[in-house]
Amino acid sequence: CGFLNFRMKESDMTQQKKRIGILTSGGDCAGLNAAIRAATYAAVERGWEVIGILDSTCGLMEKPYRIVHLTKEAVDGFVMRAAGTILGTTSKGSNSPLNYPMPDGSKKDRSIDFANAYHELKLEGLIVIGGDGSMGILREVSRRSGGIVKFVGIPKTIDNDVGGTEQTIGFDTAFAVATEALDRLQPTAASHQRVMVLEVMGREAGHIALNAGIAGGADVILIPEIPYKLDVVCAKLQKLRSEGRMHSLIVVAEALRDAGGKKVQTKYGDQVRYGGIAQVIAHDINAAIGAECRVTVLGHVQRGAAPTAMDRLVATASAVHAVDLIEAGQFDRMVIWKGRQVTSVPFDEALAKYHTVDVAKDSLIRTARAMGVCLGDA
Repeated sequence: CGFLNFRMKESDMTQQKKRIGILTSGGDCAGLNAAIRAATYAAVERGWEVIGILDSTCGLMEKPYRIVHLTKEAVDGFVMRAAGTILGTTSKGSNSPLNYPMPDGSKKDRSIDFANAYHELKLEGLIVIGGDGSMGILREVSRRSGGIVKFVGIPKTIDNDVGGTEQTIGFDTAFAVATEALDRLQPTAASHQRVMVLEVMGREAGHIALNAGIAGGADVILIPEIPYKLDVVCAKLQKLRSEGRMHSLIVVAEALRDAGGKKVQTKYGDQVRYGGIAQVIAHDINAAIGAECRVTVLGHVQRGAAPTAMDRLVATASAVHAVDLIEAGQFDRMVIWKGRQVTSVPFDEALAKYHTVDVAKDSLIRTARAMGVCLGDA
């Protein structure tokens, strides 16, 4: 947390102003700091105090609480442009107050401890910048505490898979990074007459692959929502060769299942993560038609870039609206971006459906097919 790594003094704890809290939770992404900055500015302009909670909910799970007093000076323009989160974060579910790891190795429900900390700090509202999992955890903490913890959510994830919103914070940057990767792979593919297979993140949704594939001129885009057939993919590559183009670009979403319908994952300790489907695709293509393939896996590179202008815009507008919701006493709601406007919906509505690519309705599916892009099914 760098210059934010200090604890609040007792003298700062006097209840003279309205006080709100902010935390970031789940995987990091570009745009989080822009949201923290905007929420701080919007609150301070109202004469409020802003408390940053470090390392997601963990900051309130021990005493003294790991918190910081956010001011305009602490979240200047350099912060807005920075990747990651100055408040720190933890992965979804790890160190959750619902199932908190204790020193003896056991797990304990510490929802009341979190609620007590919220009450002791005299917070009148909490802004949670997270994905569907993180916000679901905080909702349950609030429920178990009898509604003591009141919060609003701002959706963020590079996967763009949170229901109710058109775009989450972090998606545009990840999409831009993947597109840039295709821009860099194209000339080397052409120089060596190779098939370049790019694996991108996205969890169970294919938004990054679909968007970057179209913007980056991919010949084949394979996403989890559309099961692929190897012979269809190979036929596309052979068609390109018959037309005189000996190189090609393939974008593969990490959660794509192999030709047999099996998930391709790697185990790290007791955790299982997606990864490796691009290697499978490349191997199968080489075996089927003898094409020379090379694989690039972007992985967390998609998270670490400086936020694009669009991510900064969405983050800033969303954070200001979150402060508006707290001022109006409208809690248990998630800010959404829709039609270049910010509004909000109840969490029940927002989290009711996981946002994957709607193959039947998404205009980008039609765009890809019209451009002759192979989606693996036909």
